[in-house]
Amino acid sequence: MEEVPPDQATPTTPSLEDAALFFHQYPRPGKLEIQATKPLGNQRDLALAYSPGVAAPCLAIEADPLKAADYTARSNLVAVVSNGSAVLGLGNIGPLAAKPVMEGKAVLFKKFAAIDVFDIEIDAPNIDSMVSVVSALEPTFGGINLEDIKAPECFEVEAQLRERMKIPVFHDDQHGTAIIVAAAITNGLDLAGKSLGEAKIVTSGAGAAALACLNLLVSLGAKRENIWITDIEGVVHEGRSELMDRWKSVYAQKTDKRTLAEVIPDADVFLGLSAAGVLKPAYLTEMAENPLILALANPTPEIMPDFARKARPDAMICTGRSDFPNQVNNVLCFPYIFRGALDAGATTINEEMKAAAVRAIAQLAREEPSDVAARAYSGETPTFGPDYLIPSPFDPRLILRIAPAVAEAAHASGVAARPIEDMAAYCDRLNRFVFRSGLVMKPVFTAAQASQNKRVVYADGEDERVLRAAQVVLEDKLAEPILIGRPEVIEARLQRYGLKIRPGVDFELINPENDPRYRDYVDELTQKSGRRGITTDVAKMLVRTNTTVIASIALSRGEADAMICGLEGRYERHLRHVRVIVGLRDGARDLSALSMLIAQRGVTFFTDTYVTVDPCAEEIVEMTVLAAQEIERFGIEPKAALLSHSNFGSRDSTSALKMREATAMLHHIAPGLQVDGEMHSDSALDPTLRQRVYAHSTLDGEANLLVFPNLDSANITLNAVKTMTDGLHVGPILLGTAKPAHILTPSVTSRGVVNMTALAVVEAAQRQAGLPEALRA
Repeated sequence: MEEVPPDQATPTTPSLEDAALFFHQYPRPGKLEIQATKPLGNQRDLALAYSPGVAAPCLAIEADPLKAADYTARSNLVAVVSNGSAVLGLGNIGPLAAKPVMEGKAVLFKKFAAIDVFDIEIDAPNIDSMVSVVSALEPTFGGINLEDIKAPECFEVEAQLRERMKIPVFHDDQHGTAIIVAAAITNGLDLAGKSLGEAKIVTSGAGAAALACLNLLVSLGAKRENIWITDIEGVVHEGRSELMDRWKSVYAQKTDKRTLAEVIPDADVFLGLSAAGVLKPAYLTEMAENPLILALANPTPEIMPDFARKARPDAMICTGRSDFPNQVNNVLCFPYIFRGALDAGATTINEEMKAAAVRAIAQLAREEPSDVAARAYSGETPTFGPDYLIPSPFDPRLILRIAPAVAEAAHASGVAARPIEDMAAYCDRLNRFVFRSGLVMKPVFTAAQASQNKRVVYADGEDERVLRAAQVVLEDKLAEPILIGRPEVIEARLQRYGLKIRPGVDFELINPENDPRYRDYVDELTQKSGRRGITTDVAKMLVRTNTTVIASIALSRGEADAMICGLEGRYERHLRHVRVIVGLRDGARDLSALSMLIAQRGVTFFTDTYVTVDPCAEEIVEMTVLAAQEIERFGIEPKAALLSHSNFGSRDSTSALKMREATAMLHHIAPGLQVDGEMHSDSALDPTLRQRVYAHSTLDGEANLLVFPNLDSANITLNAVKTMTDGLHVGPILLGTAKPAHILTPSVTSRGVVNMTALAVVEAAQRQAGLPEALRA
């Protein structure tokens, strides 16, 4: 194999390694914990949870084993099992070293599909010991996800376990990859005007994933005689004895061809699951018209997309990397296949269920993006075509399409022990989960990366959190940072913290002690605030010493697209400068602040948490509309509840009347917004309780935007809930400014700075694109 050109290599940076080690160690080692789902607050709770009450469900399950799904967590519990013999990119590192990977897999199950997981790393190097250990676990789990087991042993392990166990057994390295590859090939061939039954498929690599892909493609209609496999020993052909097994032999061709170069001519599909650089640009010129290239080796593909496109401009290209279109990522399917299988009580995951997942994924890529999704992706949501054959791994609709399709296929094929009777209700339940999953920031980051290098100026450029955030912003290509600070201080701190970015090379630096724009900034400040008591002498002093003033002027002058400040000092002081220098956007009465809290139960927005002490009804209306517009940036439909100590007219105090009046005004001016009030916070978050209190509420489901009658109630509630839930606070998000300007708080972390940077970039991009700001009916 030829050496990979330097520009195709993907080295691991020391900073990423250090960050990963820190991430895994703090604040607690590992990525998982176990929590009780029932209250244990008194003696009766203990009696129900254990002795003597636990005897009742035990006896019920003994009489009817299916009752385990009703009385235990088994129907939502999956084992991720590995012996560490083939860890992606690391090889045979053993079960203990594989544990971080298996914990990561468990986190993905939980995050994407609300499935609980125990990761189980077993010291079982051979087939018999693996089968013996895993099959004995059947009473504990509703499904088994085999992971990172080397071929060809993985085939036999899975086959024996499927035979012995009456729960789903799924080797994701095989079938997860196969399902996504099959969806990509389905759509790619359709775009090329070709059929799967006639397509010539050439594969580089003959491991578990490659053979599973081919087996699934054959079950979907591909012809064995049209499939050519190559591996390290060359073409898989009849009579070959080197590195052959019974699974690979199925595809042995009667031929005298021995190399990839000899079998690639006229191929419609190249499927690479092998090594970097295997597919040469010259080979592509021999392929059929509109070839589909799946170069899935990681981290460096069999051919880099730019090389492939140069050789064949008509090619459709998929890789396993997130920095190119058409990413083949197993997270596209495995959480949702298990979700559907578990919910239907499936005894296995059969070919019909896998085919249903293929069709669901392929069809989702063809769907028109929703209005909500378009807003989340800055109006540039990718649409079906050569660069969008399969959905994004973070498309929130994946669970809504795959899980029901798999559950229905399980029922239709006779393997569902608990068929889903009300599919509409099931889909509604899945839809509610989507907006409680906490993945709300992902589309914001995707949109920021696509926003053409927006400039973000950081007032606190000398702060460690900003310096660390700036490096992440640059590595993730979210924005072009502009830092305000003294060069010698920033240089020293970058060296102290081991950060590789450098001023003047990676980011622009504004030195408050010596910047050529000093006089222009003084003139700008005097013009903006001369009627607010700022004399020329005071303006000179502020431009030398106040970094929030400097950042605000840079933003106002168009030298930056957004600004971040507030890591030091009082919020009100920063707010005063932003209000005067950056100013209000057209039509805004005043500024307000929105806070987002990402907690275990989902995402909730709070307003106004930092600005207006006691807003009037008109100000409540404006901040609610502005907050709703901001929420739509996340691809979420806002559902606003105007909160009060009064519950739908139970009290007539001044604050209750204010919230009642604001609700009526909102119904009139924003008929497209789901909003109701005045109500208690528990009525806002519990639809069942709200229905009992007031059956005619115009709010559907849980509120996700809580609007408070004054600053005290909003700020106190936010900080109490944040502490009690260990939630992640994003914000405060300043609303109503003429340009994106956000004032953070001294408690913000570097992660929080990165989050707000992405949000500010998306806001700047949407404003510059002229996207509508007003709510529509």
